[in-house]
Amino acid sequence: MIHFLNGLGMGLALSILVGPLLFTLIQTALDRGARAGLVVGLGIWFSDLLFIAASYWALSRLLEITQWERFKEILGTGGGLFLAVVGAAILIQKVPGTESKPAYGERLAGLGPLWLKGFLVNTVNPFTFFFWTSVATGLLTEENKTGDEWLFYLGVMVVLIATDSAKVLAAKWIRPRLKPRLLLLLRRISGLALIAFGVGLLVRVWVLPN
Repeated sequence: MIHFLNGLGMGLALSILVGPLLFTLIQTALDRGARAGLVVGLGIWFSDLLFIAASYWALSRLLEITQWERFKEILGTGGGLFLAVVGAAILIQKVPGTESKPAYGERLAGLGPLWLKGFLVNTVNPFTFFFWTSVATGLLTEENKTGDEWLFYLGVMVVLIATDSAKVLAAKWIRPRLKPRLLLLLRRISGLALIAFGVGLLVRVWVLPN
């Protein structure tokens, strides 16, 4: 039970972090609605589950990957470029209108790219990789193993799914109450924030190497 409670606490700490995932979720919900935001969330959660599975069953292999001298450069460069491109796309795209809704088939066809967007934003984020690897390193060492470590992961994911869903629903509730000018401002802030995160990753990799 203590693992589950610790997982809940870790999930709460992660849920209040301001990062690319937060901007991606909220901006998608503001632009496309709650369903689109939740689909992006599904991509993020699936990515987390893959990291959990990999860290749980292949921790030694993951640790070997992190020791590869070019690993941080490749992950940081790829992640930085991807976040910058997503941010730039947000800036140049028109704000979706609310006057007419796309046909059901068009909405359904757009869910795949939204899921992939959430999956990639989380997967190429170096923080995600190193977070789950660090958690597993401390949790799954032989002296700490108790057999119920999965409860920790369950606690983290329960909180992340609940809080991400709450953020999306809150954005949906706020959307009709915002004037177009303010929506455009929020869109620009989100786009610039993602670009800043991407540039920050590139700077850390190429200008401020460890």
